[in-house]
Amino acid sequence: MNNIYIIGVGLIGGSMALDMKSMDANIDIFGIDTNSDHLDEALALQIIDHKATYEDLHNADLVILSIPVDKAVSELPKVLDAISDSTLVIDVGSTKLPVCKTVESHNRRRNFLATHPIAGTEFSGPKAAIQGLFQKKTNIICEVEKTTFKLQEKALKLFSDLGMRIRYMNPEAHDKHIAYVSHLSHISSFMLGKTVIEKEKNERDIFDMAGSGFESTVRLAKSSPAMWTPIFKQNRANVIETLEEYINNLKQFKSLMEADDFDEIYNEMKNTNHIKEILKGIA
Repeated sequence: MNNIYIIGVGLIGGSMALDMKSMDANIDIFGIDTNSDHLDEALALQIIDHKATYEDLHNADLVILSIPVDKAVSELPKVLDAISDSTLVIDVGSTKLPVCKTVESHNRRRNFLATHPIAGTEFSGPKAAIQGLFQKKTNIICEVEKTTFKLQEKALKLFSDLGMRIRYMNPEAHDKHIAYVSHLSHISSFMLGKTVIEKEKNERDIFDMAGSGFESTVRLAKSSPAMWTPIFKQNRANVIETLEEYINNLKQFKSLMEADDFDEIYNEMKNTNHIKEILKGIA
């Protein structure tokens, strides 16, 4: 794959570009972005080699769609309309059911592979791109059977070269599970940050007391609202379900505090310590 087109040259698309350029000096990376400053930054950082438009997509061997999930739903059919019959198109969004549904009847559905690399940071834009981001990270692939086998092979080789592990999942299951392990984490971080900011209005010293635990917990609150609001909207039902469970657990913890039942609080925390073993097993 010599001609790579990245639509949305930010953290994920840009990091993929850096890795692919390091693996093969002969490839050409083309950037497409509604933000002209992002394209200029990506050129200056040597993430991309050229600017491009949708009119150029017929030359693409690979198109990586790395834009907010609401935009992906509207743009993916246009991308498939513009490519050649041999082009592979992948998206990297955090929700999979809406984007899969929007192209289920498209005559080039076989050219598309729905993916979600579980990788990233709280930063966005071309300057956030880093080499090696995907090493030992999991990549969820949905509806792989709907992609032509030859293009599946190309995609799997690319993901292997990037250092990713592959999991296969249907889009409904993906969106349900990711609400727990990703979307809820972001909401928790945003709301903790909000709580502390509101308190800080009256207690100016509060941030002087904030340590590494607070910093790591609210790290995700630095994430882009432009990216995360559409994710919450697309995965609304699953996010609400996870929030209900989370809020119930918070209320239960509060009730134990009010009842001075610190033995049960200890047990709750002790039982939850098991998550260390779970995370160790997937590291």
